[in-house]
Amino acid sequence: MTLSTELLEILVCPQCKGDLEHRLDPEVLVCHACRLVYRVEDGIPVMLIDEATPLDGSAAR
Repeated sequence: MTLSTELLEILVCPQCKGDLEHRLDPEVLVCHACRLVYRVEDGIPVMLIDEATPLDGSAAR
């Protein structure tokens, strides 16, 4: 299940309020400014700062 276009247009990073990059494999939302990755579980983005993982060199595309 992928996120709707309407939802992607309004979602921002909860930490910096910046834009998010939507990636599909695996489905995640990436904030390049904060270097955080927010997971998507069953089509629902988990937008909790404490649950985000750091964007490291291996995850960057």
